[in-house]
Amino acid sequence: MLQGLIVSIDAMGGDDAPAIVVDGIEHFLKTIGKGRKARFILHGDEAQITPLLKKCPETSSRIEIRHTELAIGMDDKPSQALRRGKGSSMWNAIQSVKDGEANIVVSAGNTGALMAMSMMILKRKQGVQRPAIAASWPGPDGMCVVLDVGANIDCNAAQLTEFAVLGEAYYRALYHVEQPRVALLNVGTEDLKGNDVVKAAHERLNESQLGLNYIGYVEGGDISMGGAEVIVTDGFTGNIALKTAEGTAKLIGTYFKEAMQGSLWSKFTTYLNAMALRRLKKKIDPRNANGGVFLGLNGIVIKSHGGTDKVGFSNALNIAIGLAESDFLEKIDDTLTALHDEDDNIGFIQ
Repeated sequence: MLQGLIVSIDAMGGDDAPAIVVDGIEHFLKTIGKGRKARFILHGDEAQITPLLKKCPETSSRIEIRHTELAIGMDDKPSQALRRGKGSSMWNAIQSVKDGEANIVVSAGNTGALMAMSMMILKRKQGVQRPAIAASWPGPDGMCVVLDVGANIDCNAAQLTEFAVLGEAYYRALYHVEQPRVALLNVGTEDLKGNDVVKAAHERLNESQLGLNYIGYVEGGDISMGGAEVIVTDGFTGNIALKTAEGTAKLIGTYFKEAMQGSLWSKFTTYLNAMALRRLKKKIDPRNANGGVFLGLNGIVIKSHGGTDKVGFSNALNIAIGLAESDFLEKIDDTLTALHDEDDNIGFIQ
């Protein structure tokens, strides 16, 4: 039995699983996770996983395989996954956290199925209406967190307020900032802008005595320019913003590649600026922000992008282990308790 900090992984989740999972663990242990003491339980087809581990014996000493041939497809509907998913690699990975034999679960599999199974197995924290997915987002002075980015298409003011509490606790735990700025994403920064739901959440957060560093509204351009550390929106808007940013980063990368392969003069100036260009490429690389966190559950679940490579999966592991080493769940419990006490006092039901 593995000892210490244990990461439970759905080894069959993702476009290139299980190879990408093993490659991602190896990359993590050799780069950003060098010196970390984490160990891993891989849930999946032993016949496929074992040959991959033989190629990296140092990594395999940190890994235990839990065999199952059942896997959830990337196109399976959440209802289908729940009906036939018990005993699958995804289900078993979550169950390991529920049973206390692992600290955290990571999957690059079907997002809807992962959320549905996580809610069924781990349950929502007391008083949480709907869990949210939080994504890290690069900015000029570090990372910010945006939530929700896909779990909840329609939200009411109470849910947006909960997201603010969850996101603030998450940011404090992961990035060790005591008073991160919290903002609502809106179509303008004036008080009159926005729909009724956003306005009601804004009023609620303005009147709150929770100690949040709430600064009001921000616009879409403020996400990447450091307008706040925690930016709250509904899952429909957040997912579109996230996918737009990822596409823009890829487009910029394509432009750079084309420029480098141009004239002899372009190649010469590229060579002269190679180090600066490498730093820029790293900053805009979506893989370095890979790893969405399901907030509001009785356990920590990390969703890696299904089409990521070993670098992206490694970053998802880094977020997972950072949270497992923190007092993240305790911070959320404390702030949620204060929120619900406040709601009871003012009769907030929107």
